[in-house]
Amino acid sequence: MKNKKSITQISPVLFGFFIMGFCDVVGISSMHVKEDLLGNFSLEFRDTLSNLIPVALFSMFLIFSVPTGMLMNKIGRKKTVLLSNFIAMLALFIPLIEYSFSMSLLAFALLGIANTILQVSLNPLLTNVVQGDKLTSSLTAGQFVKAISSFSGPFIAAFAAATLGSWQYIFPIYALITLLSTLWLMVTPIPMETSMDKASSFGQVFGLLRDKTILLLFLGIIFVVGVDVGINTVAPKILMERCGMNSTDAGYGPSVYFVFRTVGAFVGAVLLAHVSVGKFFKISTVLAVLALTALIFVADKIPVFILFSVIGFSIANIFSIIYSIAIQSKPDKANEISGLMITGVFGGAVIPFIMGLTSDALGSQVGSVLIILLSAVYLLFCAFTVQPKQSID
Repeated sequence: MKNKKSITQISPVLFGFFIMGFCDVVGISSMHVKEDLLGNFSLEFRDTLSNLIPVALFSMFLIFSVPTGMLMNKIGRKKTVLLSNFIAMLALFIPLIEYSFSMSLLAFALLGIANTILQVSLNPLLTNVVQGDKLTSSLTAGQFVKAISSFSGPFIAAFAAATLGSWQYIFPIYALITLLSTLWLMVTPIPMETSMDKASSFGQVFGLLRDKTILLLFLGIIFVVGVDVGINTVAPKILMERCGMNSTDAGYGPSVYFVFRTVGAFVGAVLLAHVSVGKFFKISTVLAVLALTALIFVADKIPVFILFSVIGFSIANIFSIIYSIAIQSKPDKANEISGLMITGVFGGAVIPFIMGLTSDALGSQVGSVLIILLSAVYLLFCAFTVQPKQSID
């Protein structure tokens, strides 16, 4: 009976990770915006401008993460998740009202706010129904659900274009799924977390960065999201540049990446219940660095797809590993650390923007891959520097 109750409580929380994956449609969206709306701009600026789409989304993590952690102390984690879903539904209808570059930026900025609130609140909400050493594997299971959502995006966009007449109809489809998630969570009773006696200030939250481990992990979040969003954004561009593929077929590049990120998250959810977190972290980052190094030189379609697969598989669990190490280092500060760590997701804005500048400067997507590789090298450093407080036996 207890296990059945636990499954009933954890299921709508894990489904929330599917909503979290909607932000990954930013990769194919920036490609379509570049093709649909930026044709009148000079060729050398189109990558930089189209990469403002992920900038609009992921810069919101820098602004709203810590305030969300503070809000969560006042209204609770479940209500904060529900708030994020309402904002997401609003954002998802904007491209249908007006499809322009400025309105696309507005829609993805709002989606960024919603996703920020969701990521800050949903990860700690999972701790309301999962405790102890199962946290890392449960967070990885959440990333597995998110990965399913992520790799489904290009297929849903292709279905919308072929059946409904425009790829933009992916947005009301996402809005409907978000509504279902909202209703499911609303009717599910979830234990309320212990309220804080005193809400933390901005200074106290950012003061956590004085802890060397927290600082290293915070930077790790910046760079792992940079790698993830970077590959999502650059994959179709690499296939178009090196392999001569059209934009529709090249859109399957991110899907292959997300398929293997999904497989990697599933494998991680199983293995992290039994294997040392530190060892798993090291092996994953070594694989990612090797694959990204190879991606600089490979030009044939099949090897490029294979490298996307290896990168997706190896990067799949790094976010949840870093996040869980941070939460377990100071469990009494879970809300504050969650807000701080999710602030690092703004790496998804900074890294693609630098990629766009570098690729435009070099006239090749090699510039983008170099920036992603440097991000992965930091993760390698982090894996061999940070010692998890608790190992998963």
